[in-house]
Formats: sequence, structure tokens, C-alpha cells
Amino acid sequence: MAGRPFERLSYDRVYDQALSYLYNLQKFGIKFGLSRTENLLKAFHNPHRELNCLHIAGSNGKGSVAAMLASIYSQAGYKVGLFTSPHLIDFRERFRINGRMISKARTLDLIREIREKTEREEPPTFFEFVTAMALIYFYREKVDLAIMEVGLGGRLDATNIINPLITVITTISLEHQDYLGKTLEKITWEKAGIIKPGVPLVTGVSQKKVREQIEAICRERRAPVFLAGRDFKTRKLKNGKFSYFGFRISDFGMKEPFGLRRSSFVNGKDVRSRMQDARLPKDEGRGPIKKSLVPPDSLGHIDSFILQSAISNPQLKGLHLGLLGDHQIKNAALALAVVGLMQKKYPVPDGKIRAGLSKVSWPGRMEVLSEKPRIVLDGAHNPGAMKTLTKNLPGTFSYKKLLMVFGMMKDKNIQQTLNYVTPLANGIFLTRAEYDRSADPEELKLFIKGTRLPFRIFQTIPLAITQAIKEAGPEDLILITGSLFVVGEARSWWERKIKGRVEESMLTRG
Repeated sequence: MAGRPFERLSYDRVYDQALSYLYNLQKFGIKFGLSRTENLLKAFHNPHRELNCLHIAGSNGKGSVAAMLASIYSQAGYKVGLFTSPHLIDFRERFRINGRMISKARTLDLIREIREKTEREEPPTFFEFVTAMALIYFYREKVDLAIMEVGLGGRLDATNIINPLITVITTISLEHQDYLGKTLEKITWEKAGIIKPGVPLVTGVSQKKVREQIEAICRERRAPVFLAGRDFKTRKLKNGKFSYFGFRISDFGMKEPFGLRRSSFVNGKDVRSRMQDARLPKDEGRGPIKKSLVPPDSLGHIDSFILQSAISNPQLKGLHLGLLGDHQIKNAALALAVVGLMQKKYPVPDGKIRAGLSKVSWPGRMEVLSEKPRIVLDGAHNPGAMKTLTKNLPGTFSYKKLLMVFGMMKDKNIQQTLNYVTPLANGIFLTRAEYDRSADPEELKLFIKGTRLPFRIFQTIPLAITQAIKEAGPEDLILITGSLFVVGEARSWWERKIKGRVEESMLTRG
């Protein structure tokens, strides 16, 4: 089937045919532009204009930040929609409300409805179709907040039809250069396309030139900008915990940067009635923000809502995060900055912030499947993500040998990605996902041959993992990485393997 990634059949013929229709839209490729998505949603009376959204872009970490925000606001009692891509195992993972996937019945209904109103002369791409599905679904479910992850780039991404409350750009690195541009400057321009006039931006970009470019764009659009490390920061503590400190008000912005929509869904009175504990009690670790973090010359340029939120934004000490890796602490800082800016209109008490961070789940990102040997999944799929993974892996896990099951998409920068991880590995099992974009293992070996790293080729992921387990000792680590499609397929196979063992055990006991 053209362009369809691995996914188990549901044995519901009608549902499977509907998904097949969707996946076959990938034959139209990637088409940048907003007109097709806008036209689709016009037929449904523009539901996106009535939603309160957060919009998250970036080269890496955007899914983690989105998951953290969804967890925090769900813990606080809000009804939160989360739209992410790609999925790992089940297509419906892309659409969640308070952690629950959309039902198959609702998925089928939405596909049918949107398909009926699709213009033959202007067929949508796969991602445009699913973006419309998400916005219609969240509108009909009357979510308090819709968290939307960008698919590719930002400026011309289908999700950019929304007018968000706050935008987030996590990191920026060289990626998707055939689509976004060959230079970091061009890629930054594309991702910064989500910045809207007067809408605050929270960002974790670290390169000086990228920061300067983003600040210039924000200045031009009179959008307040909050930079990690300058306006807010984190400090790692012992036992995997960390503390958060914010804000310093940026010295440019404008009045009334945003207002809530759909007051019938979310308004001050309704929120307060549903959140009896949202008065921000003085939890342990809460302290006053340092006055030095609020420059006097900036006060006249910032909307009073942001100023009040930022000044009252607490220090949060001894936080525990449900995701592994120091890089996730940096992602948490971005999520906490957003929560701080939103406190006046979306209040969340400290205890709910802590609970949301500790309970957040984001499968396929430094996810441990088993011990002895330890098997870890991570969807690092580009040089930036792999650099972060290899930097954090030795400090997160102890192991004697590192055996790697690796597969990657052929349209990615394979050489640079492998350059980061091969120095750590003791052996590599090259494989591929069941997806037509996957690089053939025979091609992958060409990027390994210049090293002394032992490698072997397997045409399926289960075969590669099985062999890695046979060769690994109890104190070794097996890392499955290179693509979210590889990770999703590995996770699906593992779940079926464990389920089979449980069923076999139950039959034996019986």
C-alpha cells in the first residue's frame, strides 16, 4: 500500500479501508501551504477559530513538551486535546483527550465526513486531512485547551492555520533540508513562521545567531519572547530531580497579546468553579521570584496579564520528571514557562504541576522495555536528536556493552546521525521498518564500513532484536533507535511477544 507505515490490521474491514484511504493520500506527497486545510475547515464552519490552542514547533523535543503540557493541564482538571505525529503503533494515538485516544467509531465518522467534503480538484495531503480531523474533533468535544504539534517546519505547515494563545519553538537544527532550506537561517525562518503578531513565544533555541534571528522576528511582529537560560532556567539536583526558576520579562511586546476564545467553554467563572484548588497554595519549594529577574525598563512594554503571571510565577524545587534524560529537563523548562504565562487564565496549583510532570508518559523516548539485558527505545531520527541521545545515554544508564538495533529513513541524514552513535556502540544490527521510506540495510552498511564497528544485516526488526538479545549479557544495553517507525514497530512486536508469554503462562497454570 503506497506510503503506509507498519500498523496491525484491526480486523474491522470498514475501519481498515478508511485508514487505507487516508494513507493513500500520501501519494500527493508534502505540499506546503494553508489553502487546502482552510478550505476543508470552511466546510465545517472554521472550528479552529473557536479553539484555545498552544502551538509547538522545533527540530527536536516538541512532542515531549506537548506531552508535558497535556499532562499538567489534565492533572489540573482541564479537558485537554493533544495532536501529535507520527504515531508509534496505532493511528489513533495522534488524537488524544486527557490521555485517551479517539475511538475507532469517531475516527471512522470523521474520515467519512471530511472525505465527503473534500474537493476533487484540490485533494488534501495526508497531514492536511489529519490536521483537519484533530481540529474538528477537539471543537466538537469542547476541549478547554488544544495542544497542537507542528508536523514539518511551521510557516506553511497545516497546523499554522490556528491563532494560538502561546507559541513554542523548542530547538532548531539542520533537518528536512530538501523542504525547509539548506541553511540554519532558512530553517529558522520556516519554523519561526508560527510566531503570530502579539502572541508570546517561548523558546529553547541555543545558537546565538538563531536566537538573534528569532528575536528580530518577534520584535517585528511585536510578540513577547521568553528565552530559556535568560528568562527562565532549570537546575539539576541529585536523584534525578530538578528545580525551575522564572521569569525575567523580555524587553519588547505589546498590549493584549491574546484573549481566550469560546468563552462558553472556558471563562474565568467556569474555570474557577471547576478548579476549587486552583488558588495556587504555597506548596513546599515555592518561593518568591527574585526582583532582579524583572528589568524595570521592560515593565511598560508588556501586557498586564503576562506581567502579573510572570511576576507571580514561582520557583519550583525538587521536581520529578516521568521521562528519562537530562534533555527532558530542558524540555520541561519550556513547558513550565508556558504554564507560568498561562497562570492567570489557566491557573494550575503547584501540586498539579508536580503531578503532571511526574506522571507524563511519552513512549519511544528513552523508554525502557525490559531489564537484564536492558532494552531501550528511542526515536532519535536526525543528527540533533542522536547527538542529544548519545550525550545523555551514558549518564542515564550503566552498562558493559552497547548493542544497537538501527534503522533509518532513506531521506534523512544517515551519515551524520550514525557519526554520533557509532563511537559508543560495541555492535550494530542494521534493519528496516516496514515502510517504503525506509533505507535498505544494505545501503546502511555503506555508512558503517569506514569504522571498525561490527555489524550484521537483518531484513526485519524482530529478527534483529532477537539476535541482539541472544548476544547480550545481563549487564549490557540494547538500544533500538534511528527512526520512530522502527521504534513503533519494535514496540508493537514486543507487546505481542509479552502478551503471548502471559497467555501461554495462563494456559499452563490452567
